[in-house]
Amino acid sequence: MQPESERPVTPAAATGRTVSPAGALLRPLVRWESALVLLLIGTVILSTQLSANFTRSGNLFYIGLNVGEIAIMALPLSLIVITGEIDLSVASTLGLSGTIMAWLFAHGLGVWPAMVVALLFGVVTGAFNGMLVTRVGLPSLAVTIGTLTLYRGIAQIIEPNNTIGGFPTYLTNIGIIPIPHTQIPYSVAFFAFFAIVVGVVLHATPLGRSIFAIGANQETAFYSGIRVKRIKFCLFVLSGVLCSLAGILWTLRFGAARYDDGTGLELYVVTIVLLGGVSIFGGRGTIIGVVLAVAILATLEEGLTLAQMPSQNQNIVVGGLLIASVIIPNIGELYGRGRDRARRFGAGAAGSAAATAAEAPELAP
Repeated sequence: MQPESERPVTPAAATGRTVSPAGALLRPLVRWESALVLLLIGTVILSTQLSANFTRSGNLFYIGLNVGEIAIMALPLSLIVITGEIDLSVASTLGLSGTIMAWLFAHGLGVWPAMVVALLFGVVTGAFNGMLVTRVGLPSLAVTIGTLTLYRGIAQIIEPNNTIGGFPTYLTNIGIIPIPHTQIPYSVAFFAFFAIVVGVVLHATPLGRSIFAIGANQETAFYSGIRVKRIKFCLFVLSGVLCSLAGILWTLRFGAARYDDGTGLELYVVTIVLLGGVSIFGGRGTIIGVVLAVAILATLEEGLTLAQMPSQNQNIVVGGLLIASVIIPNIGELYGRGRDRARRFGAGAAGSAAATAAEAPELAP
């Protein structure tokens, strides 16, 4: 018989609890993704109640159209947040890439080469973020807040006043017509393709396990042989490329580009990622959760728009979702961190009291 000290410790043994067969069967039903499915159903019901036009034929196209580019940007950000980092420059990269493509096209470059150059600029912006985070060692929050403003400023320098348009009709049609014989926008098709690729990589490859390991404990991952800096750098580059693709699709959808395209979209992107169950502390998340969060936000936004709710009120709803998506999935972790902090504080206070008592002179009777 294996000695008790050498037996593997199971979660049930570690907590002193036994898991019943019924509990094992119910465990998949209480996952965050299951809650998101229920929330999506509730959102559809609510939107139907808010406006009878929600169920009209063809509305599915507009639901997807309004969130396609945002959903594409959410995929690489999900990977970055799982590693314990953040990228808040996603919307500025979208605006910069669209502006660069439009400016080059307006100055005589073909539309397809202009798209390629815009994607290359996405590589540059992502690499710049990644270099500052992984090589210089700066916090990703501070870095991407800075590049958020930097990239937007560069776009404004390139084209400060005018709206640049004139793209070929066969390209601008992707924003006003669905894929033939469907109600699916082209941007949603791109998102679905990349979601499958990212999902397979994250959940079924050694690279995906490395991403989770980095988020769970970066130092342990490093000493386990995982190339932490290289992986993080590549994820920031991927973010730059996909945000540039989103910028191209955004520009073609509206048929024109301005330097302020996508302003404020980072709020929606972060909301999708966190609502999808990706932990703000890193180390946890699923792509299916992100996909469900995209569907929830798209449905809710369309329902509120059809109900003629002002955009500032919609921002309040999105902000509330963002706060809830940070707190609710992480209640257990937040409680554990608070308990550990209180325990350390109590131990420190007890140690200080004991040291003070030992150093105090003994009083004579």
